[in-house]
Parts: sequence; C-alpha cells; structure tokens
Amino acid sequence: MTAWRPRVLIRRLHLGLGLSLGLLFALLGLTGSALVFYLEIDAALNPIAPAEGVPAADWRSPVWDRALATGRERWPDGGEFSFEVTGEPGPIPARYYPPSEQHHHQAQREMVWFSADGSAILRSDTWGEYLMSWLYELHMHLLAGEFGRQIVGWSGFAALFLLITGIAVWWPRGSWRKALAFKRGTVAQRRLRDVHKHAGLWSASLLFLLTLTGALLALPDIKSQLFTAIITTPDKVPAPQSTQSSGTQVPLTQALAAAQMAVPDGTLAFLDVPSGGSAPIRIRVQTPGDPHRRFPGSFVFVDQYSGAVLAIHDVRKSNASTMTATWIRPIHDGTIAGLPTRMLAVLVGLLPTALFVTGILHWRTRRAARGRRSDQHHDLTGVAS
Repeated sequence: MTAWRPRVLIRRLHLGLGLSLGLLFALLGLTGSALVFYLEIDAALNPIAPAEGVPAADWRSPVWDRALATGRERWPDGGEFSFEVTGEPGPIPARYYPPSEQHHHQAQREMVWFSADGSAILRSDTWGEYLMSWLYELHMHLLAGEFGRQIVGWSGFAALFLLITGIAVWWPRGSWRKALAFKRGTVAQRRLRDVHKHAGLWSASLLFLLTLTGALLALPDIKSQLFTAIITTPDKVPAPQSTQSSGTQVPLTQALAAAQMAVPDGTLAFLDVPSGGSAPIRIRVQTPGDPHRRFPGSFVFVDQYSGAVLAIHDVRKSNASTMTATWIRPIHDGTIAGLPTRMLAVLVGLLPTALFVTGILHWRTRRAARGRRSDQHHDLTGVAS
C-alpha cells in the first residue's frame, strides 16, 4: 500500500489543480486561439477598401510625415504616435498615446488606421472597446490590469505543474503498449479517461511550450530573473534622451534615413514619434536572424531635434539571454514558422478546453460509479444483517 501512496498523492494533486485551474486554462487557450489570427479577423470584421496604385510604405516614403501631420491635426494636444510598418500596400495602422499616459502595456491608446498616402484617417477605435482588442485584454490580463497579468502569469506556471503531474499520473508501471492503448468498446468512464489521457499525452510538449512562453511574457521581471540565473543577465535596452527638450522636430524621413544608415540590413517595423520633450524618435527594426517580423528586438534611437543617432540596440550583438528572449513571442503566437505553426497554435489552444471537459466528465462519472458501488454495498450489508 505504501508503494502506491506517492502516485495517489500526485493523482489527487492533479485533480485538485485541474478542478481549480482548468476553467482559467481553457479560457486562456480559447482566447489565445482566436488571437493567433486577430489582425486578419479584425480586418474582416472592419473592412477598409484597399488603396489603388499606392506602394507599401518603407524607409524612404514621405507618407510618414504626412500621416503624422494628419494625426496631429486630429489630436492637437500632443501625445505619441506609433506607426506600424506592415510591408504591404494598404492602410497604415498606428497607435496614438495621449500625453497624460505613459507608454506601456496597459496605457490608454487609440488605434488608428491612416489611408495609404497618410492624408486621411479611415478608422479610429479605442483599444479594448472593439472585439479583438477586448479579447486581447482578456487573454493578457483578464481585464484586470497589472493584477490580472500577475494572475495569468503565475497561473501559467501552475498549469505547467498540472501538465507535469498529468504525465506522472499516466506514466506506466508496466506495459507501455497497454498504457498507450485506446479502448473503444468499453464503459463510458474508461473512454473518457482514454480521451483525456491521449489528448494530454500527445499535446503535452506543445502545451508546455505555449504555456511557458505565455507565463514569461506575462511576467517580464520573472523572465529576466530566470534568464539571469540560467544563462546571464539580459542586455538592457538603451534609454537615451534628445540633446534638448524643445524645438522643431526633424522630418521623419530624415530620422529614418539616419536609422537606415545605422542598420542598413534592417527591416522597418515600428516608428515611435514623441511630441516634444526630450524623448528620442524610436525606430524598431528586424535584423537578419530575429524570428519575429512584427515585434522584433532591435531599436535605433534618433535625436528628434538634430536627427543624429543616439543609440543602437542590435540583438545580433546581444548576449545569449537577450537572443533567447527574442524567440519567446514567436513561439507563443505561432509565427515562428509562418502559417503552418499559426494553424497548429490555434489547434493547441483548443486542447485545454478539451482536457478540462473530459477531465470533469471523467471525474463526475467516476464519482457516480463509486456512489452506486457504495449503495450496493450498503444494500448487501443490510440484507446480510
């Protein structure tokens, strides 16, 4: 009996974690699956007519200054604009951060879509108030700000333990063939157990990757501490300041030309433009070897008044921790190998719901069977007496 005790304890721990965390795990999986294609879904829900004959904006396009002027005319009180460079013809997506808010994950922001030539605003929606952004907020921090982000992050680590205990409960004591078998013509309790077992077993490694990367994205300080302990302290992104705090801002074409000279093989990703103050113009670029096209890890900082390059953060020259960190987001969102891995991420995101449902049904079926056996035992005891 003693030899079985650790396995029984692990099974009870797995059951307790599943009952307490299973619904949250399922929610994060479902919202994560929807967000894999959230740009495409949002574009389908809010279609914008494509522009004819306007090329994709790039390093040398005059469209950036035109779009900035259009945006500042719409929001004349200042604030930061962050222009996204898609590399494709069509509307120019951007973010507008009001001057009273800091630029961080929970900051208030307006999502803006400029016309391809930058002369007009085609769409403007407050982040979190339209469907896909609401789902993003639900997935990232349960609509509860930093507290919710902490819950998501730490529950992610708990979910990793849930996966580990599931494997430990399944681990065969004898025949591997028997442990891997799926019996179709058996009672409902056994079929549910087999469905739960196989769904968890064959998806465990992918679920582990997606859950771990999600937890690290939600808890950047913990990620830094783990990388410091395991590899080395990650490089810090520079935080330079412009040489003055007021004046006439240089044209964005000038700032982009300076940045392109600094990183000539980089692909433009984001252009962050402050409104006065001493902050620099920040240009985010994808350098060769960086796995994420949309959110790469390299930056060029340009003085907004002189157009001089103040600092460069090139991940190719960073240490092993910083390079490793560049792979977390593309693994989590499925973009690591393009469309095939994005589709795989959608499927894997559905599995926590399948595991939760089959686990609950198996638990209830097992409890009902135990109840029937107990009733039969009492009946037989009563007859015997």
